[in-house]
Amino acid sequence: MIPPEFDYVKAASVDEAVAALGAHGDDAKLLAGGQSLIPLLRLRLAYPTVLVDLGGVAEMRTIRAEAEAIVIGAAVTHAEVLGNAIVQEHAPLVALATQTVADRQVRHLGTFGGSLSHADPAGDLPAVAVALDATFVAAGGGGARREIAAADFFVDYLQTALAPDEVLVEVRLPNLGDGWGFHYEKFHRVAQAWAVVGVAAAVRRSNDSIVEARIGLTNMGARPVRATAVESTLAGAAATPDRVGRAAAHADDGTDPPSDLGGRSDYRRHLARVLTRRAVLAAAGT
Repeated sequence: MIPPEFDYVKAASVDEAVAALGAHGDDAKLLAGGQSLIPLLRLRLAYPTVLVDLGGVAEMRTIRAEAEAIVIGAAVTHAEVLGNAIVQEHAPLVALATQTVADRQVRHLGTFGGSLSHADPAGDLPAVAVALDATFVAAGGGGARREIAAADFFVDYLQTALAPDEVLVEVRLPNLGDGWGFHYEKFHRVAQAWAVVGVAAAVRRSNDSIVEARIGLTNMGARPVRATAVESTLAGAAATPDRVGRAAAHADDGTDPPSDLGGRSDYRRHLARVLTRRAVLAAAGT
């Protein structure tokens, strides 16, 4: 199908992008890689009159390491994330999840911030952001910037805490340091498909015990879910298949998984328990 007509603005800076959004309000949409937006336009599920292109904003296309955080610009592509040595060394869970996103073509165009801002609960990266307690940095009018915790950023299905005139500039991921293991376990029906269920796991182990675990769930509700019941049960537990399995039995506690063509709600609950066990054991090196 052919998208509806729209005007095109190519922003050269974050301030220009914010100004364009402020001038056009709800009629404007941000364009980065376009891998989520363009299909919506073609299906006429979105009707913006103005597209604001972020591809030329250099500030949003960098990755850097700070003392306590890894900072990924919102317009960095998935392929750039995967090929970045800083991410591979200090944020390996991001790399593990990113390599499961769609296919090579999409990863070379789609952006890190665009995927997160799209806020599809079946997307792989939102669960990682929640598990790692990421911080989202948004720019608004007057040069103001604010930080939004990952737990507050995802509001509902395809909805975030970003205001209509705000631009996601970068995402800050804590540098967890030594002693952590990571794994992303994804179940999907065919290659390159959205996750039926996914589990992002970060585990800190000391000798034979799990000191701390962080677990994020993909497609177990209208937004990414933190499996807090599993995390609390794993704290101090032996890193054995039996103990991890008992903790993973609580993976679906407090979740509200959908029933759709990918699977029924009870099937997703079962998958969450099974995949959480696999992901934690892999992250713990067991």
